[in-house]
Amino acid sequence: MRLQGRWADWAAILVGLALGISFVWHGMQGFGAGAMFVLGLGAIMAAVVSLTRPGALASELGVLASGVLVFALPWLAGFTDTAAAAWTAWILGAALAALGAFGLAKAREARRRDPDTAWTTHITEV
Repeated sequence: MRLQGRWADWAAILVGLALGISFVWHGMQGFGAGAMFVLGLGAIMAAVVSLTRPGALASELGVLASGVLVFALPWLAGFTDTAAAAWTAWILGAALAALGAFGLAKAREARRRDPDTAWTTHITEV
């Protein structure tokens, strides 16, 4: 059996999963932990949409944006003093941003090749 979809989308799902549960092994509580969970869940959802619609640019932009937000999260949520959690956010955020940028380039190629791989308007004919 062969996996369908781009490897970058599967990797983004794994990174989002790691981000979503990382607050548990860091022992975080409060806004920072909730933000890591929600951004990890958002990255997973955007990557799943990217798997099902390989030409959709919005989903790849979602992965890229969540990566940028995760990278900035230690400063925004104020947990830079917790080194392990901050480094996790910086590493996983950079990985998500890189995967989103790569996926965005691949989605543009797929969209040029076959415009039906993106979100399209469906016309019902009677």
